[in-house]
Amino acid sequence: MGPQERLAVIQRCVVLEMARLGQVFHPDGEVVRGPGTTAVAVREHPGDDGAGHVDLGFVLHLGRADAPVVWDCAAGLGKTEEEKLANAVRMWATTTASVLVEPPERREARAGHEDLPGLPGWHAVQGPAAVFGFGNEHLARWLAGHRVLPALAPALRAELTGPGPVGVKLFLGGKAGDDVAEVRVGGEVSEAASAALRALDWPRGERLCWARLFVLLTTEPTAPEQAAAAGAGAPAPTRVPPPAAARPRGLFARWREARRTGR
Repeated sequence: MGPQERLAVIQRCVVLEMARLGQVFHPDGEVVRGPGTTAVAVREHPGDDGAGHVDLGFVLHLGRADAPVVWDCAAGLGKTEEEKLANAVRMWATTTASVLVEPPERREARAGHEDLPGLPGWHAVQGPAAVFGFGNEHLARWLAGHRVLPALAPALRAELTGPGPVGVKLFLGGKAGDDVAEVRVGGEVSEAASAALRALDWPRGERLCWARLFVLLTTEPTAPEQAAAAGAGAPAPTRVPPPAAARPRGLFARWREARRTGR
């Protein structure tokens, strides 16, 4: 599948998933436009050879040079490349876009809005965690009972150089003796935060299980669209930024192999 065909598939899937969230989006050149000045940008995932990775950026004020873009990446499984891309966009919509597009009152009721201990002046809105694999109820219970982001605050502090909003994606799991942990801040891997996440005592079972969650950090307890209207965010170029570093291929390969073999 060539780049333009991949773009068309991803954009079509974004439109479908946003509709499930009650949002009307439509393709417009290189982006997918949404209500008001919002849009979703797509960039080519480096080194992707049909593995089903997508890099998506939620644009808060399209056409303004200083508007923040909340980048995140996701991966999907499937028998065909189109099915993998569709599942990757669905994962992104479930964990990430659901936080960005919800009205403030619903977002606070469902995702939770709180001051972030260890990061003065920052507020966190966490979306639903996607937990998958074998024995996933143990990992789901651990995530429900632990405040993960405050434990990572010392490692995250150096990464938060602008006023926000900033997206933080956490991916953790595996099994005993073969675990993985990755934290991305603004779409880029944070080695320090990833190491801190791996050091936490989340359950490692005998079979493979993973979790993915997304947290939106803001310097004011306002909705992303309100922050955009106020001019929040570090200056950014008008073009889509170059791709972030790719997720280590071994992490996704182990997930895919576990689904195939049942181990």
